[in-house]
Amino acid sequence: MKHCFAFILSLICAAPLAAHPHIFVDTGLDLHIDESGHLSEVTITWAYDDFYSLLIIEDRGLDPDFDGVLTKAEQADLQGFDTQWTPGFNGDLVITQGTTTLTLSGPLEATASYKDGRITTTHLRKVLAVQETGAPIELRAYDPSYYTAYDISLPVRIEGPAACNKKVEVPDVAARLSEVNEQLMQMDMQEMSDDAEMPDVGILLASTVVVTCDMS
Repeated sequence: MKHCFAFILSLICAAPLAAHPHIFVDTGLDLHIDESGHLSEVTITWAYDDFYSLLIIEDRGLDPDFDGVLTKAEQADLQGFDTQWTPGFNGDLVITQGTTTLTLSGPLEATASYKDGRITTTHLRKVLAVQETGAPIELRAYDPSYYTAYDISLPVRIEGPAACNKKVEVPDVAARLSEVNEQLMQMDMQEMSDDAEMPDVGILLASTVVVTCDMS
């Protein structure tokens, strides 16, 4: 899911200038809390938009009879299609506690289904970092380039023995888009190349899931 530099360049050259995602993903999170009140793993659900789902189905040569139902072989082919990540890719998920970014495993236990014209997948990420007991944890699902837009519109659930509370903080998208476009406008196009480091504009548009667990 790393996207080409040409997309960002097109954002800067557009008139009027506007960041615009090409893939839309309804996102859900299942948070697993251990007996110490620490986040041990997260199961991520991605439900892709109809158009992107169709592109994937056609690109992989699935559902040739267009009945919307995959055979067992086609189902097996689809499973894990979106977890073949390049080294260093963070899976478009960032989990922080204070100023510390928690280290996560790669994707595990991948599943995929195709229903009503949409692909829905899940995968599990183990949390490998030591955590401070009782300190809030923040989760953000986002693509730094904003090529893919992740919307926390599916359930966010907490499983475990700890008494935990959650809230989802949704940004003012219109105001943040204006901020994103200002960042892009300030970039020196003469210095742009395929190796240029792009600003992390996606985080400005990301919803934040805040989780606090009380072990007292």
